[in-house]
Amino acid sequence: MNGLPVIFQDQSLVALASGALWWPSERTLVVSDLHLGKAERMVRRGGPMLPPYEIAETLDRLVGECEATGAKRVICLGDSFDDLAAAEATAEAVAARLSPAMAGRHWVWIEGNHDPGPVALGGDHLGELRIGPLNFRHIAGQGAQGEISGHYHPKAQVVARGRTLSRPCFLMDSARMILPAFGTYTGGLRSTDPTLSGLMDLDATAILLARPPVRIPMPRAGTGPA
Repeated sequence: MNGLPVIFQDQSLVALASGALWWPSERTLVVSDLHLGKAERMVRRGGPMLPPYEIAETLDRLVGECEATGAKRVICLGDSFDDLAAAEATAEAVAARLSPAMAGRHWVWIEGNHDPGPVALGGDHLGELRIGPLNFRHIAGQGAQGEISGHYHPKAQVVARGRTLSRPCFLMDSARMILPAFGTYTGGLRSTDPTLSGLMDLDATAILLARPPVRIPMPRAGTGPA
């Protein structure tokens, strides 16, 4: 398993290179912001035509993590589809790839701001979910403890061998963890953005997606590339 072990709220977790989070003691796999159907939505709204492979690529990676970890529970932290019309237009393609992986697993869809959750696919549909000390939701809130969320698609930049590299990342402090977007066609919000700086404590770290993932102090405005 290609990941970085971390301790969060006294729980042993693994930040995987794919952007998924693995909770071994609960056999729980967590992903955020799949944004399935983004290519369809962009064309529908007059945007550029993207290669139509994002659903297959995103779901193949998700199914692969389910199999690699042996997950018994999967939590999708919202914005699983890019919008409701995309959910309807791509439902058949998504079901064909995802339904076999959902069988025999407790699948939880957390509501996002782009969609209320793909009801037609089955599973549990919740606004948020608490398991022990951890609370799973879509958007981070002020004053939260033990919160795991998505929404912001965090990324950070580092300088390596004279080159500036931008990577999606996990953000983590003592109170919360924000997951990177798992979807193929997703942008990101830099860790230097005031929104993220205002949410995360000064001792927050970023876990950059790489093989293996790399943990660094969270880059902030005025501290170098971010």
